[in-house]
Amino acid sequence: MRKILILTTIGGFLPQFELHSVNILQRLGFEVHYASNFDNPVYALNQEELRSLGIKLHHIAIQKSPFRLIKNAKALVKLRKIIADEKIEYYHFHNPVGGVLGRIAAMLSGRAKYVIYTAHGFHFYKGAPFTSWLLFYPVERMLLRKTDCLITINQEDYEWAKNNCLIGKPDVVRIPGVGVDTGKFCPIEGKREEIRAAFGVSERTFYLLSVGELNNNKNHEVILRAIALLKDTRIHYGICGAGANESHLKRMARKWGIEAQLTLFGYKHNIPEMLHLADCFVFPSKREGLGIAAIEAMATGIPLITSDCRGTREYMEEGITGYICYSGEAAEYAEKIKQMMRSFGNRMEMSAVLRKRSEAFAKEKTLNVVEKAYHNILLR
Repeated sequence: MRKILILTTIGGFLPQFELHSVNILQRLGFEVHYASNFDNPVYALNQEELRSLGIKLHHIAIQKSPFRLIKNAKALVKLRKIIADEKIEYYHFHNPVGGVLGRIAAMLSGRAKYVIYTAHGFHFYKGAPFTSWLLFYPVERMLLRKTDCLITINQEDYEWAKNNCLIGKPDVVRIPGVGVDTGKFCPIEGKREEIRAAFGVSERTFYLLSVGELNNNKNHEVILRAIALLKDTRIHYGICGAGANESHLKRMARKWGIEAQLTLFGYKHNIPEMLHLADCFVFPSKREGLGIAAIEAMATGIPLITSDCRGTREYMEEGITGYICYSGEAAEYAEKIKQMMRSFGNRMEMSAVLRKRSEAFAKEKTLNVVEKAYHNILLR
């Protein structure tokens, strides 16, 4: 039986985003192996459930940060051992560090027959810090030679890949992110009243919601700063997600006197329901490959306030899908929040447009492209 290894840096990434890929691979006759850091709790992970689906699990202490050199070196050694012991010849790597270590391990194994790398947003992009270009750009250029299929999720990355790949290798394809289940993420009549009542949220409350890991890149702090500037107790900010910045965000809310206006929900399994709390979805990330959380909010008909970054440019249109904060400053976010609060009729118009535009990012469109990539393995 053919064996394929899927590698991610975050243990819960596969059950959160890639189970459809596993289904396709198993249907094509592959035994699926999954290597990741299962001690990383960003997304929920039930290892027994994955094993029950026939997935072979391998824990490695791979780190998201490329600067954790010793741990990542040990992860590379263990990865090479897994490949050798299991005699794996096909690979699908995700996330920047996973893409680098995985392709190096596949190359050193001497047995790689087909390598796929999904770039969920290159770390080098227009406006990226010089250090990101210095670190990731030359490595990616080198590893393209060891990649058979490169999957990108936004137009900027796709164009870079097409312009920098060697003739005939790798194949470069673009998918609309990991795909949104538009049957699951959609407005449900009566759900808004039900879930707001369950959380004790009054109708006079203007509820801002974010979904994402609590880290510096997701930039939740700028929304807290904006709320502090507005001095309007009708505004409440809820964040679904876990991460290293939890205590920092609580501390900042206390410092600025808005502690009562912040709720940190932690990791939530019921995001389709939680979205019905929101009057507006805020997405202030400094960097995004695409931003699946914002697209899920789109599919639910929730107007957006976002940063202006490579990922959000794929779907944001000022005044049509929501409002864009071009400067990234708290004062601009405060102004956009105020603008959203006083335009109820405009929010209703935005909702219909958002739901329509989210169809371009539906799961079915992603599955079609990914399945073609996997079929190419069999053709080779």
